[in-house]
Amino acid sequence: KTITKDLMSWRPAYRSSKFRNVYGKASSREECYEGVPITRNVHDNHFCAINPKFLAVVTESSGGGSFLVIPIYKTGRVDPHHPKVCGHQGSVLDIKWNPFRDNIIASCSEDCTVRIWEIPDGGLRRNMTEALLVFTGHSRKVGLIEWHPTCSGILFSAGYDGKILLWNLEEAKVVKMFDSHSDVILCMSFNTDGSLLATSCKDKKLRIMDARSGRVLQEADCKRHRVGRVVFLGNTKRVLTTGVSQWNTRQVALWDQEDLSVPISEEEIDGLSGLLFPFYDADTHMLYLAGKGDGNIRYYEVSPEKPYLQYLMEFSSPAPQKGLGMMPKRGMDVGECEVFRFYKLVTMKGLVEPISMIVPRRAEKFQDDIYPMTAGTEPALTAEEWLSGINKGPILISLKENYKRPNPAGPKSAKRERRALAIKGLDLLENVSSKTDNEPLALDITLLFSPLRRPLTQSAASGSATVLGTGLCSNLSASLY
Repeated sequence: KTITKDLMSWRPAYRSSKFRNVYGKASSREECYEGVPITRNVHDNHFCAINPKFLAVVTESSGGGSFLVIPIYKTGRVDPHHPKVCGHQGSVLDIKWNPFRDNIIASCSEDCTVRIWEIPDGGLRRNMTEALLVFTGHSRKVGLIEWHPTCSGILFSAGYDGKILLWNLEEAKVVKMFDSHSDVILCMSFNTDGSLLATSCKDKKLRIMDARSGRVLQEADCKRHRVGRVVFLGNTKRVLTTGVSQWNTRQVALWDQEDLSVPISEEEIDGLSGLLFPFYDADTHMLYLAGKGDGNIRYYEVSPEKPYLQYLMEFSSPAPQKGLGMMPKRGMDVGECEVFRFYKLVTMKGLVEPISMIVPRRAEKFQDDIYPMTAGTEPALTAEEWLSGINKGPILISLKENYKRPNPAGPKSAKRERRALAIKGLDLLENVSSKTDNEPLALDITLLFSPLRRPLTQSAASGSATVLGTGLCSNLSASLY
């Protein structure tokens, strides 16, 4: 019995998880956005922002900064003369949609300003140069902006001057300035109720601060693990950072938010040099790690016990990503069991490619185990209430209303239509029968080519015709008849 027990202890523990087989699915060409002049700025940001109504992408421009706003349903090739938001005097470095109002977007720029814009329903019809609000308070360029997760009208901005400014949009003024950083701030992240703010800085320090006063509650010296990005892991009271180890390998570290003296765990990822962007989904407890400059997206399941990060799978693509936008949960395709969606920027191709993370199961009904209550569009607090010291979590909604039962015949019928289009030329021969089974098929060539003797009409010119050397037509448009 003792020997049996010892042998069994070597067996790995079986993990039951709903997300063990989650896979990444790249969208088809028709569902992508092509011809987008994506910025070539080397700043370590995503340069895009997404919500269920709009896609915004920072573009390459001269004589100032601008970004495109495209309605989310207008996929395909983007008009080269598409209207832009172009009120900044310097390059745009970051853009973020308001989590409670889908038509409001904030932007920051090298011109040291933060601007708030209101996008009309249906998108822009002409270039927008006038902002709703213009905030000036930084002495150097502004690299980061973040909306408060539960409170309407509160925005944070971080500049190259090492300062974080807290803006009250309802009163159009700065409320507080945090001056605890000695160098450029690389990343900001809020906890679930927005009472704490975690920052990573170029001075190789990780800080957790009170979001109202700016008082530093915890601080870690990360010389052994040079922190690049930081993210709160929901309500687990833990913080995850991505950075570089002493041996210049990409690394993730897990920290206790109440004690940053030593990381709980550290894990090396690979030896590539690009920055690792972390994305955390508090609903599914899944962590996504996407490398800048490569096409990989690794995803893990976060658990409270060892191993804290359980590797699930990896989505690989040959096209390198400059940045990744994230669709809010209320924009997911619930009927397809989609639990996460990225929008990948491919600069060399001018392409924005949606990538869906899907749980492989038949969704005959709403899958409430993978779609718990999630944050909605109603703010929990006003700016005045939050500034007075009140903390509240986000107001949750159910995604059940978004559920549409998938039609299993849909993809099959679409394939049949594509196949019919591919063999459209052969359909011309369907109604022509030979006199006998052994007699070769005879076609009236003059009948086939008689329409070509007269000038093509406008409708005929829009079709396509291919004439083979044998005198047969392999693809004649029906409009020729």
